[in-house]
Amino acid sequence: MRFEGRRTFRGVLKRIVTVAATAVLVSALGAAQATIGSGRAVAAPSGGYEELWVPSSMGPIKVQVQWAAHGGSSALYLLDGLRAPGDHNQWTSDTDALRQFVGDDVTLVFPVGGHSSFYTDWLRPSSTNGQTFTYRWETFLTEELPNFLAGYGVSRTNDAIVGPSMGGNAALVLAAHHRDQFRFAGSFSGYVNPTFPLWNEGMRAAMRDEGNFNLDDMWGPITNPAWSRNDATVQAELLRGLPMYIWSGNGVPTGADLPNGVGNTVNAMALEAMTQTATQILRNRLAALGIPARVDIGPGTHTWPYWQEALRTARPMILDALAAR
Repeated sequence: MRFEGRRTFRGVLKRIVTVAATAVLVSALGAAQATIGSGRAVAAPSGGYEELWVPSSMGPIKVQVQWAAHGGSSALYLLDGLRAPGDHNQWTSDTDALRQFVGDDVTLVFPVGGHSSFYTDWLRPSSTNGQTFTYRWETFLTEELPNFLAGYGVSRTNDAIVGPSMGGNAALVLAAHHRDQFRFAGSFSGYVNPTFPLWNEGMRAAMRDEGNFNLDDMWGPITNPAWSRNDATVQAELLRGLPMYIWSGNGVPTGADLPNGVGNTVNAMALEAMTQTATQILRNRLAALGIPARVDIGPGTHTWPYWQEALRTARPMILDALAAR
């Protein structure tokens, strides 16, 4: 009887502890997400860095965040390049982006992942590498992620977006199709004219090299309307009135390339020569339409030090567009 009494007591105690712990957990989760569907205004955190896991149709997506210094609601989305690691966004490791904006009243949002995705909604999973889900990056960046961040007081309608290389064209395209969300867009060394003759084959080779992804599973054949929809030059009219900064190098290396070695620099020179051509095509298209944009082409190759400096140049333009200081 003594044993049964002790066991009963321990059982009751265990249930009490379990219920209390569950209540604390539910309360914490509720505090973090209570506003997502409630419509109540919430003040964003003031400063600091955090890593979030955001639900999506692709599964949980890691997002690195540096909160606005003074609790402001605007946000800057920073897309990655083609290699896009699975554990971090390269803006946080290969540039000083966090330091550039640390005192500014804008939340930096660094989505993690998207290797060879072009940050678009694919037709189906890649059939050449065993991918088990379909990339839905446009849906994530324009619906799922902003809805989640709204629970932290981040605006769905006062955002900016920039990206290098793969992310450059994506930044312009996403802004073009979602003007209700984005107030500024920046492309740094972006392939901003993917429908240019035979460039789809260059993309095919790059995606095969980076993860063995199948281009046909992204937008289908070049005749599919998805290609035109995801071409910033073709969609230029939708960018009218949007503040933009577009940068490309001309393929000529500088001292910033010295740490990369000869082989990597030669490759970066060739890649940047292509982005220069694409940038010139877009610049001419914007000029023909009478759409103002700042477009800079100068010395540089296809690598992060130049994109860091492009972001530094864009920073006052971003802050002005978002009215965030």
